Amino acid sequence: MTERMTGAQALVRALEHVGVDTVFGIPGGAILPAYDPLYDSVKVRHVLVRHEQGAGHAAEGYAQATGKVGVCMATSGPGATNLVTPIADAYMDSVPIVAITGQVASAAIGTDAFQEADISGITMPITKHNFLVTDPAEIPRTIMEAFHIASTGRPGPVLVDISKDALQAQTEFHWPPTMQLPGYRPVTRPHSKQIREAAKLIAEARRPVLYVGGGVHKAGASAELLQLAELTEIPVITTLMARGTFPDGHPQHMGMPGMHGSVSAVGALQKADLIVGLGVRFDDRVTGQLSTFAPYAKIVHADIDPAEISKNRHADVPIVGDCKEVITDLIGAVGTAGKGDYAEWWTLLNGYKQTYPLGYDEFEDGSLAPQYVMKRLSANAGPETYYVAGVGQHQMWAAQFIDYENPGTFINSGGLGTMGFAVPAAMGAKMGRPEATVWAIDGDGCFQMTNQELATCAIEGVPIKIAVINNGNLGMVRQWQTLFYDKRYSNTDLQTTRRIPDFVKLAEAYGCVGLRCERPEDVDATIKKAMEINDVPVVVDFVVHQDAMVWPMVAAGTSNDDIKIARDMAPVWDSED
Repeated sequence: MTERMTGAQALVRALEHVGVDTVFGIPGGAILPAYDPLYDSVKVRHVLVRHEQGAGHAAEGYAQATGKVGVCMATSGPGATNLVTPIADAYMDSVPIVAITGQVASAAIGTDAFQEADISGITMPITKHNFLVTDPAEIPRTIMEAFHIASTGRPGPVLVDISKDALQAQTEFHWPPTMQLPGYRPVTRPHSKQIREAAKLIAEARRPVLYVGGGVHKAGASAELLQLAELTEIPVITTLMARGTFPDGHPQHMGMPGMHGSVSAVGALQKADLIVGLGVRFDDRVTGQLSTFAPYAKIVHADIDPAEISKNRHADVPIVGDCKEVITDLIGAVGTAGKGDYAEWWTLLNGYKQTYPLGYDEFEDGSLAPQYVMKRLSANAGPETYYVAGVGQHQMWAAQFIDYENPGTFINSGGLGTMGFAVPAAMGAKMGRPEATVWAIDGDGCFQMTNQELATCAIEGVPIKIAVINNGNLGMVRQWQTLFYDKRYSNTDLQTTRRIPDFVKLAEAYGCVGLRCERPEDVDATIKKAMEINDVPVVVDFVVHQDAMVWPMVAAGTSNDDIKIARDMAPVWDSED
């Protein structure tokens, strides 16, 4: 296929050929040539967001809900730099997005021209790869390469920065182009010797754990994980990014590990003699003080990114490969090697699970406990719902008290911890999965960072539902001030419980339905009312107690052995361990 057209037309045609159906963005001077042919496209829907950060997070939400590559678009300079946060967020959480930015004309690059920023240089540490295109003939090949890189191997963000003159100039459009990526060959097939070594360790272990991360979900390996777990009868823990990858209701599930993980999950890691890490990073939020993490355990670490293996914790058996293929091969090898005797191990872990279940405080003044809101939301909305969380206390409560039975139904900002993620990401998820119910769970602090995208949702007909967990404060920071700064609440009081702003009125101003709930007895009815409204976005202001805290907790930099189940309360570990 050869045709003569402008670089901008070639860009839109290439996006159509790689299967793009939705682009989130805002036009501006340098990218404007691309918006003219976009106006005529019948295959690509452009969603006009209210802030470029919203475009980036929406692309992330779309990608995480669909498994496809999310796309966002911005102009040069401030438009491009406003994408930096979502690009960094996607990089940390391995989310496949392609960010397309306009750049000043190639002759002006490096002259500090109006709205010029070296976005390629700025984003180099936070992209899987990026391109600066100044030749219109290179646009189709670059787009094909960008989507290939973003979606293969370990997924991640790719930036394509295109100069304005390249968009305006004439070129010959050829499709399909020939990709030129000589050094890019992700390894997906695991080495059979390493698989056999892992199976041998599993057979020998007495206290093994399957430590499951987001890489298992991204590999589409939930069914294989379930098969491996049931075959071996090994306890399973799922990280924040893997919630739902293994069903919460399964008797082998020990919960979420880490700083705010369950006692059974944290205890399982600390007491294990073998940890089989699948698509995980052994990051600081899971390990706590690294030198004291899982002191008795040998480590099998499988990941598609070789850079992650032994980065934080030395792997006794390193396995590079796609988690679906790794787990499939492990199932076969374990069947040959046999499984261990884990009866004592299960007695210990089930003891932890029964003795230290997740709980929370009710308040004597009758005010609302945020954990109760989560439990009722889970019960009323059900396991088919997609839940998209912001960052902070509400994120942890959502991870702890909502039941996740299906892979990919919990979307949040894990590695970067980006406040303001929830509303635009929920919008993107809903546009990717229009048939699904999508609840954004946000804090009153997070919500005020990106709630302008409510306008986009209302205008574009994207009826997401938003539960604002309103404690009037930057809740997680306040919790740390309570515990570690002698209750000196410096600059954490948001005054939102004084109705500044009034979230119900704000919702209505944005063309949404606004509801408020302040009493436990009204929670179910309020959620039911929100669930019945499916033609416009709904914002529910859940006014909760300002002193509600997230427990359990491992204080930053301390050992997982020092986990607290409440203030000044710790679990009693078995003395012989």
